[in-house]
Parts: sequence; C-alpha cells; structure tokens
Amino acid sequence: MILSYASQQDYDEMSGKDTGRVIWTEKDMAAMHEFMTTVNKELEESGELVETRGLAAPVHTRRVGARDGVPFVTDGPYAETQEVLAGYWIVECESFDRATEIAARLGQCPFPGDVHANAYADIRPIMESADDMGF
Repeated sequence: MILSYASQQDYDEMSGKDTGRVIWTEKDMAAMHEFMTTVNKELEESGELVETRGLAAPVHTRRVGARDGVPFVTDGPYAETQEVLAGYWIVECESFDRATEIAARLGQCPFPGDVHANAYADIRPIMESADDMGF
C-alpha cells in the first residue's frame, strides 16, 4: 500500500484559498489530475493497480478514541499543518522495490511552487494473515 499525506492547509490551497503560501490555479489542478490519471492508467494496464482512492479534506474527519474505556469523538479540522492520510494506492507488484519505484513516480506529480519540498509517501506491505506480522 502506498500512502500519501496532506494537511488541511494543502487542501485549502488546492481549492484556491489564500493561505499565504501557494494558491493552486485551475491549470495546476488540471495538470495534477492529468498526471494521476496517466499514472493510474499505466498501473491498470500493467496489472499492478488493485485500488486507489483520494480522501476528503481533514475538515471532514471524525476521530473516535477512548479515555478510561469511554468513547469520545473529535471532529476535524486538526491543526492546519498537521498531515493526515490524503489518499492511497494498493498495488500488487513483484517486490517492495517496485512499490517504491511506483511511489517515486507518483512523487513526480506536477505541483505549483515548492509544494514538493515536504511531500512524501509511505510504502507498507499489506498482511494477508497474522503470520505476516513478522514477530
């Protein structure tokens, strides 16, 4: 699984809101969508793409936890700059190295300004059973 991250501030900028950093234009958004569509199509054609989804902005998040056994709910947003899961790709490929190559390719997505400066993705194997935990 390839996991990508963003903050509420990132989502705000993509929607055109002035955050004092970079403001995405319609052209920037179109370039990002075109790139993602192309990469996803390549992964489909190679048979490696199992599923991919983008997630709604953190402002639409609800976190459920427990204190002393009592459930509690916190609605988003979190701190503007706190990164949260923004989307994921589930790929079935020959190796962990290949998944890393795919993540690196996704990292080539065109973004305005210096948005790439702090962008990253995590690559994590999906366990098929408890035996895969590796303890």
